[in-house]
Amino acid sequence: MKKVLVTIFQLSVTIGVLYWVYHDPNRRAQMVEALRNAEYRWVLMAMLAYLVVEAAAAFRWNVLLKVQNIHLSVPRLLGLFFIGLFYNQFLPGGTGGDIIKSYYLLKETPNKKAGALLAVVFDRFIGLVALVALTATLIALRYDFLAQKPDTRNLLWLLLVLLSASVAFLVATFVISGFKLFHYFPAHFPGRDKLIEIFAAYHLYARHWRATLVAFGASIVAHLATFTAFLFSAYALGVRVPLLDFFAIMPVERTISALPISFAGIGLREKVLQIMLNGLCGVPEAKAILIGSLSFVIILVCCLPGAFVYLFYKPSGAAERVKLREMEEEVVTLEHELGEPE
Repeated sequence: MKKVLVTIFQLSVTIGVLYWVYHDPNRRAQMVEALRNAEYRWVLMAMLAYLVVEAAAAFRWNVLLKVQNIHLSVPRLLGLFFIGLFYNQFLPGGTGGDIIKSYYLLKETPNKKAGALLAVVFDRFIGLVALVALTATLIALRYDFLAQKPDTRNLLWLLLVLLSASVAFLVATFVISGFKLFHYFPAHFPGRDKLIEIFAAYHLYARHWRATLVAFGASIVAHLATFTAFLFSAYALGVRVPLLDFFAIMPVERTISALPISFAGIGLREKVLQIMLNGLCGVPEAKAILIGSLSFVIILVCCLPGAFVYLFYKPSGAAERVKLREMEEEVVTLEHELGEPE
């Protein structure tokens, strides 16, 4: 029931915000005109940029798997990666793909279940660290630019709150893990098992710091390539914004659209870009909104191969295709096993 209510809430927010940004008939007419005059060679360039995102993220995951001494063939590695990529876009919450990827990875590596799960956990974790680092750098470089209008300043402050929360989370988990404070938490304390995972990941990947730095670098490349895909979408619509200014805006969009209050960030993405690009760069509202929607469509197209891979993928282990709920239960069971004291 909780998941149903969350999904209903996300869909309600998505529909409401989409109506908010698309209800004006004059604005819709401007969007149609912008699409009619679009330079579609830049759409192709945006797709190529997002393929760089996928390549960097797949490389990062492979590096993290090798730290766990998990070696998959390239076809199986890419198959699992694209399945996760597809479901992260199409399932509510943004973590369904991690569940499915974890489940099939556990079936591929039945003797290394803990390592397989930790690689998935740390993959998302290192991506967060890289985004925090990029965001802090870009804000430091372009704070005055981002804060020059009241509406954009409000979004910037929201970003700073979320950034501070992320940093606090990273510091707290580091302290709790470093001093093994989770041993003092009750067995059923919310999040205790996750802290056990993070503790194990911290210590393992700290010992393999060179591989961790490589994974961090791959994360930076993935984020910058994502920004570039959005920039090329803007170029396709005839919008020219200075590179550093556009990249400074992107962490605001990426962070706010990642909040689990809308379905896959739909609506939030368009509204944030409408406020930021129009207020700071003078981009017409219709085009600013359309940049968000066009970029999302490009991402979906690049993730679609995961659906075909999932239809034909057969794990090397004796695993049958099961429901998402059963996948979640198996992954949660392993997380609980990791959380048991030694």
